Amino acid sequence: MTEPLLLPAPGGPSGPSVPSGLPGTAERVLPLRRPGRWVTAAVVLVLVSQAAHGLITNPFYQWDRFAYWFLRPVVLDGLLVTLQVTAYSAVLGLAGGVLLALGRLSGNAVVRSVSWTYVWLFRSVPLIVVLIFLYNFSALYPTLGIGVPFGPAFVTFDESRLATDMVIAVVGLGLCEAAYAAEVVRAGVLSVDQGQHEAAAALGIPRWRQFTRIVFPQALRSIVPSYVNQLIGLLKATSLVFYVSLLDLFGSVQSLAATYPGDVVPLLLVATVWYVILTSLVSVAQYHVERYYARGALRAVPASPLQRGRAALRDLRLRFRRETAP
Repeated sequence: MTEPLLLPAPGGPSGPSVPSGLPGTAERVLPLRRPGRWVTAAVVLVLVSQAAHGLITNPFYQWDRFAYWFLRPVVLDGLLVTLQVTAYSAVLGLAGGVLLALGRLSGNAVVRSVSWTYVWLFRSVPLIVVLIFLYNFSALYPTLGIGVPFGPAFVTFDESRLATDMVIAVVGLGLCEAAYAAEVVRAGVLSVDQGQHEAAAALGIPRWRQFTRIVFPQALRSIVPSYVNQLIGLLKATSLVFYVSLLDLFGSVQSLAATYPGDVVPLLLVATVWYVILTSLVSVAQYHVERYYARGALRAVPASPLQRGRAALRDLRLRFRRETAP
């Protein structure tokens, strides 16, 4: 058998140059140039720089007053109220949403109809109307009682003492949040493959255990992104509790702006920055929760931003060493 013909590299010292394109020639692969990407990136950077420069240098924003108010105790007290209302309402809304979702999926026609009516009603009524209605609830029902239905009451409560401003805000937000959370949970449960339900039923697993151990954990992959989006909306909706005399972050800023009319813009910026910080923290938590529940659905969990940053730095160091090596 004849030996294969080996051609030297073009222009090499061992032989004459060989035309490119022949088998065995070594050619350098050049990356495809995309000038449009560089132009687009340059335009975006210029626009962002102009916006940032105008935001920083414009004296109308009064950044010195912003720094003065940002960590004032009155603002931090309002921020604490916002966090409390959001946390309590989120727990109440999620618990109510799970129950309503199970009611919507129930085989009982009465339970299914009542759950559907609740979701329809509270998704139709604006949140501010619900809050104002609850704030004036004592005018309709001065006392609340526990006893025999349509009969005498064994224990009565004074509604005006029971329903504080915090309770009204939490109940109002929780009732509305439950209606939206119910649809999020129901959609997540319906996204689970029907074969999972059938396999659990074939094994004789009780219905409640089927839901808590098999269906709901798989549904969380679909529930978490949508519900965290609802949670961010709930966090911003807490600004409406100012209308029921509860001084949250927005309410504290509004009160300060009425007292110091010259600081309206920096005070609004204080509230804006705090809301951005809180929503960013919620988004970070959402990212890690999604990664946790994606472990059973993906062969390899995508790298986190920190891991991608470390990999990029490692590649830069290796490239620098190769280029500087003698």
